[in-house]
Amino acid sequence: MPQLALIGCAHIHTPSFVKKCKERDDLQIRCVWDHDGDRAAKNAAELGCDVENDLSRIWSDDEVGAVIICAETDRHESLVMPAAAAGKHMFVEKPLGFGGDDARRMAAAIENAGVYFQTGYFMRSSGIHQWLRKHIGAGSFGTISRIRHSNCHGGALGGWFDTDWRWMADPAIAGCGGFGDLGTHSLDILMWLMGDVERVTGDIQAVINRYEGCDESGEALLRFKCGAVATLAAGWVDVANPQTVLVSGTEGFAHVVDGKLFAKGKAFDGEGKALREITDLPAARPHAFDLFLNAVATGTMDEAIGLVSPAEAAARNLVMEAIYASARERRWVEMGRSQG
Repeated sequence: MPQLALIGCAHIHTPSFVKKCKERDDLQIRCVWDHDGDRAAKNAAELGCDVENDLSRIWSDDEVGAVIICAETDRHESLVMPAAAAGKHMFVEKPLGFGGDDARRMAAAIENAGVYFQTGYFMRSSGIHQWLRKHIGAGSFGTISRIRHSNCHGGALGGWFDTDWRWMADPAIAGCGGFGDLGTHSLDILMWLMGDVERVTGDIQAVINRYEGCDESGEALLRFKCGAVATLAAGWVDVANPQTVLVSGTEGFAHVVDGKLFAKGKAFDGEGKALREITDLPAARPHAFDLFLNAVATGTMDEAIGLVSPAEAAARNLVMEAIYASARERRWVEMGRSQG
């Protein structure tokens, strides 16, 4: 049975990942490490495994074939690099890097190691996003002029980051605030649908100033190399997020409201005269974390089609870093380097 180690338990998604691991009978968590001993002990007790205080013993343990890295973002590189050197498959919670440079270094090391990799971009599994990707790729919308994605919740309003997850509202540790935390998911979908970004600009702000020095909301404008313009909204100060996607092209239109997909165009009904709800969606794929566990458990990529590549994860870091720079400098930022 495949053995894994949980490396860092800091991320807000850790409890749900622990629950998923406990529900499986085709793999086992061998040990838990965290620089916070109490946090390591709590999660090890939940998993019924040992705490390991010496990381070098995990890297050298041939029984540990994969690691789950849910540490603070500023610790990712110091954990990913030895994991790659040791040939461990790895799930690294998003974002991969603190910024573009460390993300690229990690991506290169992971790719050179030839191991399975995944990060937490779970939105790709949605039937709606799969449908959009299929029809965008098929040209059903014609030439796309604009596309929008929004990912917002009320985390700051509800004080989600007041206690156990406080580091996530400290950009000195997390690398970003509310806009980057949620916006990286929307950015992943936009780039998954439209390809590389040419230039970006954005406006990022604190709204209620719950966490000193931390942004809580923002909006970005992206120009893709394909010519489409995208808007990206994200933040922690929204009481609802009913309108999540809009795609507008010369031959078709689609939007998502309250989780329902509506589209208009000849490719969707043969006439293109009426906006109709699309209900014949692809089946939702497993969560991004489950896809990783499937790959580790089976020892094959056949069960893990759709894993995010290390280069893709690093590219999202690079673009998000540019959006933050544009907001600080009040200008467009050109994406001069390759995005994968």
